[in-house]
Amino acid sequence: SITLRPCSLTPPSHSQFLSKLTLLAQSARKDSSFTVTIKRYDGHDRPKPREGKPPLPTPAEYSCLIRARSGAKKLSTVVKRDEVAKFMESYSKVLKSSMDGLKKVKKVKNKAKAAQG
Repeated sequence: SITLRPCSLTPPSHSQFLSKLTLLAQSARKDSSFTVTIKRYDGHDRPKPREGKPPLPTPAEYSCLIRARSGAKKLSTVVKRDEVAKFMESYSKVLKSSMDGLKKVKKVKNKAKAAQG
């Protein structure tokens, strides 16, 4: 018989996540890109049950699941509702500091020139 054990891996703290995200952005600056996704997280780590089975309980409050990826490197953390504002402030500082190599997009003045390419 198969026994299921709870996963002992805990997501890194917010400061650890942000420092690893800084390193990920610096390594991606040289040769690739990185992607960050933010979504609502309800605390469930398994899919919805099939029909006829009891549904999963709804959480009292939702959290944010934040994932970052560059190539095979992946990071994630869960931010509770009370900590979102503080985390986003630190997160925006990290993004601003790591996006200094962007090129400015030139605007086309005439619509006819824009249609030609």
